[in-house]
Amino acid sequence: MLPDLLAPRLEVVFCGTAASRASAARGHYYAGPGNRFWPLLHETGLTPHLFTPDEDHHLPALGLGLTDLAKTAAGMDRDIPATAYAPARLAELVAALRPKRLAFTSLTAARIALGARYPAGRAQSPLFADLPLWVLPSPSGAARATFSAAPWHDLAQAIRTPA
Repeated sequence: MLPDLLAPRLEVVFCGTAASRASAARGHYYAGPGNRFWPLLHETGLTPHLFTPDEDHHLPALGLGLTDLAKTAAGMDRDIPATAYAPARLAELVAALRPKRLAFTSLTAARIALGARYPAGRAQSPLFADLPLWVLPSPSGAARATFSAAPWHDLAQAIRTPA
């Protein structure tokens, strides 16, 4: 649905499940009216100002990348057919572009990509052996009841802290 916004050796690649209908219609990531993705990037200091979805193409210059597991369908996770998800494609992108971190923007995205359930926070998986992984609570407006910004802040702190 949406083109990847990636470059080699990014600080972090954010990976979602699939574009929402609003994002697909606008042609930009995290464009739903209640989505907290852009405010979170600013709140955590990962962007110099509050970006709008229309500015998503500027993220790679800041060391941030965007992709989704499903590139052929859009909508709520429950509406995306399992066959639309391509975790092997994500593994190929990571191997080719070698980001410093991979962050899933929902527990569902992490479960689909990693083949197991992970709680929010830092994670490790044999599928991405030496790559720091982050499982983030979904910024979608549909997930407000269970949302916590703490893992987003932890990720931003890890990016700012030299290894």
